[in-house]
Amino acid sequence: MINKLLLSSVATLAVALAGSASTGSSTCDSSCADACVSAGNCCCAASAPCNITRAPFGKTRDGKRVDIYTLRNLNGVEARICNYGGILVSFKAPDRDGHIGDVVLGYDNLDGYLTNSPYFGALIGRYGNRIAGGKFTLDGVTYKLAANNYPNALHGGLKGFDKVVWRAKIIRSDAGPALELTYRSKNGEEGYPGNLKVKAVYTLMSDNGLRLEYTATTDRDTVLNLTQHSYFNLAGHGDVLGHTVFIDADRFTPVDETLIPTGELRPVEDTPFDFLEPTAIGARLQQDDRQLRFGKGYDHNFVLNHPMGRLDVIAQVSEPTTGRVLEVLSTEPGLQFYTANFLNGTIRGKGGQIYNFRSAFCMEPQHFPNSPNQSDFPSAALRPGRVYHNTIIFRLSTSQ
Repeated sequence: MINKLLLSSVATLAVALAGSASTGSSTCDSSCADACVSAGNCCCAASAPCNITRAPFGKTRDGKRVDIYTLRNLNGVEARICNYGGILVSFKAPDRDGHIGDVVLGYDNLDGYLTNSPYFGALIGRYGNRIAGGKFTLDGVTYKLAANNYPNALHGGLKGFDKVVWRAKIIRSDAGPALELTYRSKNGEEGYPGNLKVKAVYTLMSDNGLRLEYTATTDRDTVLNLTQHSYFNLAGHGDVLGHTVFIDADRFTPVDETLIPTGELRPVEDTPFDFLEPTAIGARLQQDDRQLRFGKGYDHNFVLNHPMGRLDVIAQVSEPTTGRVLEVLSTEPGLQFYTANFLNGTIRGKGGQIYNFRSAFCMEPQHFPNSPNQSDFPSAALRPGRVYHNTIIFRLSTSQ
């Protein structure tokens, strides 16, 4: 039954996206957008409710200004995004009783993200996830990276895309309020080849989906694997062990003790990694399973059943007490499912809340970990003249 419902929702979304692509954009005219940016006020057409605002969020250690943008729709859903790391600072939505709550972890101010952040809500690049030994070979040339998750490279290195200030621009879109973020990553940055131009566009849609569309180009052969690293808790507090998860994947990539895939594509059947039927996150975490021991819980890539490049519902998470439901849609071949196994109660986040072990989950659509060193995995290579495309949607709803 759930698969039929998911396919139906995908078909509806596809029609909506096609319609928005064909009709152009009209949320903000250019004069309104310019006034919005210069004055820090709302950006909206004269006849429309204010749906995007900008405000100062602080400065980086080297004095760069950071702003925070608030996107709203008519359903009471709100997404706040800052241009430091492209971070989704908050994502607020009603529960089944209409009470608004924030469903992502993070900080109330920029300083928290600058001081101690395990990638809360950030855009991740150049390479999301791990690369074995902090090196890879492309076209016969070996590139060395920072082993920032020893002995491996993780999430782009010491200063990945999560730790840079992106250029922000409010853009017009019939699909909803939209924020365009751009960044130029220079040849050799964090050890990666090629001058890379990256664009990330966040759009808050009328169906309560937050869409993230990545595009990128390079002037030299390189590797690229972009994702989004929000920590979700659909109840807004406590642990996530009672959240139920569906993942449309018949296989996953088992890992070694350093969380690098072995190269095997292992069936999920008869393992704790079978989420083809909705299952509580905590239902099997205590099983004596080697893979769960390596990850201290779930921290694994799932091999998605859908064709790479097609936008589909790949996962769904439900929280029974609030009725909130999160659907994850993606064009990517893999999904990293992570249960915040490295949160340990030392971080005090928004509203003074202490973030404990397994107080969140992450759904990170992406290419497989260590793909540059695994020829049998889908290639993460990007060549000059080609355009990288990657779409991710986090869509919120409620169930009774």
